[in-house]
Amino acid sequence: MEFLEDARGFLTSEAGDPFAIALQLVFIFVVTLVVLRIAQHGVERVVRALFDREAIEGTAQELSAVELQKRRDTLVGLAGGVVRLVIIVVALLTALGTLRIDVGPAIAGLGILGLSLGLGVQHLVRDYVAGAFILVENQYAKGDVVKIADVTGTVEDFNLRRTTIRDIDGTLHTVPNGLIGVAGNLTRIWARINVDLTIPHGTEIERAREVVDRVGREMAEDPRWARRVLEAPRVDRVEALSAQGVTLKVLGTVRAADRWSAAGELRRRIATALASNGLTLAGP
Repeated sequence: MEFLEDARGFLTSEAGDPFAIALQLVFIFVVTLVVLRIAQHGVERVVRALFDREAIEGTAQELSAVELQKRRDTLVGLAGGVVRLVIIVVALLTALGTLRIDVGPAIAGLGILGLSLGLGVQHLVRDYVAGAFILVENQYAKGDVVKIADVTGTVEDFNLRRTTIRDIDGTLHTVPNGLIGVAGNLTRIWARINVDLTIPHGTEIERAREVVDRVGREMAEDPRWARRVLEAPRVDRVEALSAQGVTLKVLGTVRAADRWSAAGELRRRIATALASNGLTLAGP
């Protein structure tokens, strides 16, 4: 405490000696360097702790070490830059006060400028904050198929401010991260095959069920699909009754990236098997 009191007294000294002022400026410079080093170390520790927790408990455990380090460096750069700017501004104002320059108008001007900038760039700040959470929580990554802000497509590029998505038609969409309220990742770990089959009234439901279940088992045992099908597709229930016929709900589990190709292959196999067994699908 005595050291702090002496330092404060030294910095607020009214002496006009140029040598004393120079010493005060050197002292401010050294303290600023030390505080910058401590702040940078603190930011790195906080970011590392966030990513370590996500790597153990959250979806970040799916990332490679290189991708995880890249995301960590990006967030450290952003947070570290903000902290450094604040420290340097405070040090500069302190130095101006040491030189007996009235910093009151400067502080007032900075306040007005900060308010104006805050109102003008609030959406930009929101984008960066949202991007930081996407990075830490690994909501999605480059190459994932996602649904965000009413856009569905493949993530081609991603940074702290915006996400770039190309949809199935080839259109490239740029979505500011601040507009992402809900992010749906369609290629994360596993996905469900969800197929509805409507058979005409009068068809033996159990016979149709047996045919579909056999097709699902054969697909799961096929060497081309064995590693991609996690749970063999099968008839789960009677989904609906309508004038057209009886709708059967077929469910299965596959690797997320194969959800579309697996569903298409299952439909092809079911159509062939139904025709081979004299069964048909209901018409309109």
